[in-house]
Amino acid sequence: MYDALIIGGGAAGLSCALVLGSAKNKPFAANKQIAIITHQKTSHLQNALFNNVLGLEPGTTGASILEKGKKQLGDLYPHVAQLENEKVSAISKSVHGFKVKTNKNTYEAKLVVIAVGYTNLMRIKGLESYVEPHPKAAIEKDRIWLKNTNHLIEENLYVAGTLAGWRSQFAIASGSGAHVATDILTLWNGGKHTKVHDKI
Repeated sequence: MYDALIIGGGAAGLSCALVLGSAKNKPFAANKQIAIITHQKTSHLQNALFNNVLGLEPGTTGASILEKGKKQLGDLYPHVAQLENEKVSAISKSVHGFKVKTNKNTYEAKLVVIAVGYTNLMRIKGLESYVEPHPKAAIEKDRIWLKNTNHLIEENLYVAGTLAGWRSQFAIASGSGAHVATDILTLWNGGKHTKVHDKI
């Protein structure tokens, strides 16, 4: 049973996992079981090149960010389980939260974050009723979003990144993942608004 399970290892999913992982020394997050299904094959970062992102060296590739992001998460926050080479096929409600089925396993989680790409190829059973045309993408691209309010689809079910209705811009997707993480930390902290910063 995970306290939080993130689905998707792109910009939003990894950002969410990094922020959640960084709260490990906070009393309200100390014993939380966190995992991320790091499926990245459909991430738009695979063929991205960045020259306009603050803090990134011009010429940085999205593919390198994906690999470095998983390493960063593993090196700094090894308590966040990285579930690799699995693709989610279905999500359903369970007694304690949600049941997430992949091509290899079934997991239970108290809350779930959906952070996969926003193409109409997203075929996770159990989410069909939330799928609508994307409000901030060119109509001819046939992009989708999961209808939500401030990243929340329903209680304890979150969506982050482009699938949450945001534009396909690296900084926006990353920020969306961090936003969801701070919402989860706030929930774990009894509703007290929470953020996590490291200081020199």
